[in-house]
Amino acid sequence: MQYFDVFNGDADGICALQQMRLANSCAATLVTGIKRDIQLVKRVKAKIGDQILVLDISMAKNFDALNSLLDAGCQVEYFDHHISGIIPEDKLLTAHINTSPDTCTSLLVNQYLEGRHALWAICGAYGDNMNSSADTLADTLALDSVQKLQLKQLGILINYNGYGASLDDLHFRPDDLYRAISPYQSPFDFIEKEAVFTKLKSAYEQDMELAASLKAEQTTDTTAVFILPAEKWCRRVSGVLGNQLSNQFPERAHALLTDTGENAYQVSVRAPQINKTGAGALCSQFETGGGREGAAGINHLPYADKVRFIEAFQHQYSK
Repeated sequence: MQYFDVFNGDADGICALQQMRLANSCAATLVTGIKRDIQLVKRVKAKIGDQILVLDISMAKNFDALNSLLDAGCQVEYFDHHISGIIPEDKLLTAHINTSPDTCTSLLVNQYLEGRHALWAICGAYGDNMNSSADTLADTLALDSVQKLQLKQLGILINYNGYGASLDDLHFRPDDLYRAISPYQSPFDFIEKEAVFTKLKSAYEQDMELAASLKAEQTTDTTAVFILPAEKWCRRVSGVLGNQLSNQFPERAHALLTDTGENAYQVSVRAPQINKTGAGALCSQFETGGGREGAAGINHLPYADKVRFIEAFQHQYSK
C-alpha cells in the first residue's frame, strides 16, 4: 500500500498537510505545484488499496481524476473550502468540504484534529487572508500580539512563495518548502531556527518594495483594477498584494491582471472584506477561472478578453 499527499502549494495547503502529518506520520509521495496548479489529482498513479490525502484543491476541478481513483479501489480523504461541485457518493471517499468564506483548509483540518496542532492552522489561515478567523483561534490559545504577528508573517511568506507562472518563478519548490517545515512541531521554532524563513523574508521584502510603486489602472467607488507587467516579481506578489489591498480597502473589490508575456494575463480577484462573495462565480465565467467566494483567479485571460473581464468585474461589485 502506498500513501499520496496531494496539496496546494500555498500556505493553506502546506500548513494543512503539516498538521495532518504531525498527527499521523507516514512516508507519502508528495504531489503539489505552484498555487495555480490545482488539477493535481490526475498526477496520482495509484492502485487498489492505496491511500490518498487531498488538501486545498477544488474537487470540481479534479472530479474526473477523483472518480478514476475511487473506481480503481483507492481510499481518498479530501479537505477543501473551494467550490466543490458534485461530491461523489462512494464508501472509499471521506470528504470534509466547507465553502464558507470565513474558513480555509487549515481550519477544517484543525477542527478534524481537535486542535492538536492549532498553531500551524493559525499560520495557514493568516496566509490565506482569513485574518479574523485566525485571530479568533489564536485567542483561544491566549497568544499575544507579538506571537500573532509572527504567525501571520510566516503564513504570508509561505503563501507568497506559491505564486508564479511556473516553478522557476518560486524561491522554493512547494514540496521542498514543506520538507523544510515538516520537522518542526511549532512554527515558532521554524521561525527561530530555519534559514529558509530568513531567505523568504528577505525576498518578500524586496519584491514588496517594488510593488509599492504600482498604481491602479482603473478605480470606482467599489472596485480597483491593477495591471502588472510581465516580471517575475510581479507574478510572485500578485496574490499577497491582492490580500494586502483587500485589507487596506475592505469596502473595495480588487483585480490584479499580471501580464504573462504570452498575449494573456493571470488574474487574481479579491472580493470586498465587507462582503466576501462572488469572486469564484465571476472567475468561473472565464475559461481556466475558478476559486472561492472571497478570492479567485483566472490562469489565462487572453488580451482580447481584458475589457470583457473588467466590465464583468465592475458589474459584479457595482453595489
